[in-house]
Amino acid sequence: MSKNHITSLIESAPLSRLSESDLNAIRTHTRECSDCRRAFEAAQISLVLLKEGVPETFEPSPFFHTRVLATWRERQVLGDQWAWAKVWRAAGALASSMVATVAALAVLTFVIPTSQTSTVSQDITSSLTAYSAEEVLLDQGEAFNDQVSEDQILNMLYPEDEAAR
Repeated sequence: MSKNHITSLIESAPLSRLSESDLNAIRTHTRECSDCRRAFEAAQISLVLLKEGVPETFEPSPFFHTRVLATWRERQVLGDQWAWAKVWRAAGALASSMVATVAALAVLTFVIPTSQTSTVSQDITSSLTAYSAEEVLLDQGEAFNDQVSEDQILNMLYPEDEAAR
């Protein structure tokens, strides 16, 4: 087996453009080297496949040119319109529902509770002012003035330790 492989020669140019001396060198080398023989066979198969695919030309469908030009003209006309039109078409429903939700919350927050808030706040303040701290602790209402004195309340709050006296 030769140490100089021909894969670089095969890859340097298409097989159809190689000189006769290069092709002879490739053929003699591929008799001895199985790796280079596989590479040469793959190159030959690629050449055949490419030659078979060349005559095949693709024709565009009828009116393709007309449709492309019509789309191009339409985009030019739409370019003068509002730039956010595509975005609005995509997210218009979401944005509309968000605006409606904000409007409903604003009505619920500022309009409806105004009449109810005044009566609720009056009820809370009247219930809070019904009792004062002194009335609760000292119970200075008229019914208890005669029965409990301030000294008795202080003795209840701060009992004197008889052992400390």
